[in-house]
Amino acid sequence: MELTYYGHACFGVVAGGKRLLFDPFITPNPMAAGINLESIECDEILISHAHADHLADAVALATRTGARVTANYEVTQWLSAQGIERTEPLNHGGRLRLDWGSIQYVNAIHSSSFPDGSYGGNPGGFIIESQDGCFYYSGDTALTWDMKIIAERSKLDFAVLCIGDRFTMGFEDACTAAQWVGCDEVVGVHYDTFPPIKIDCEQAQKYFASKGKRLHLPKIGTSLTLPGAGN
Repeated sequence: MELTYYGHACFGVVAGGKRLLFDPFITPNPMAAGINLESIECDEILISHAHADHLADAVALATRTGARVTANYEVTQWLSAQGIERTEPLNHGGRLRLDWGSIQYVNAIHSSSFPDGSYGGNPGGFIIESQDGCFYYSGDTALTWDMKIIAERSKLDFAVLCIGDRFTMGFEDACTAAQWVGCDEVVGVHYDTFPPIKIDCEQAQKYFASKGKRLHLPKIGTSLTLPGAGN
């Protein structure tokens, strides 16, 4: 599967013949100044929670592309109030079955509020299954024992995990998360965007390597091919 990194926790994956975009936060991110929002095409938008650094560009992208947006109930209601018609609400444990594969909403330990401070519903992560393989996006979360359930039910090709610390897992806990979900290939997100979440990238990659795992830290705007069926 091909993954393109757009900065912070925003990335796109081509899976099941569809272009999936996660947590669109591009135009307010100075580190993603080289990304032209108008150039991004997507069929599905997935939002892990209501914080502005995960949905800032959701309305603009959904309006222009006509993409379906999947998120928790409160986020989909918020989007509907802004004129977005194609939404699919999920809550923890729920699965959306589509013609190209499935999206399951899984537990994350975090907070969730809209830019105006109102309640944003339960934060979560996603397990994506398609003919091209299976991967897990943690969303913003602490390390949680619930991750072990993922390994029992899904055979992951790779995982996308928050690694920036302070507001989410740091890279040490993310490496433990990778062990718990049974995955050796990890893409790190949610780091370096703001001073409190700056990390030592070399140290993080060496730590993963010491545990027999590979931490990918792609540059913003670049793509990489990750394990999956046919790769």
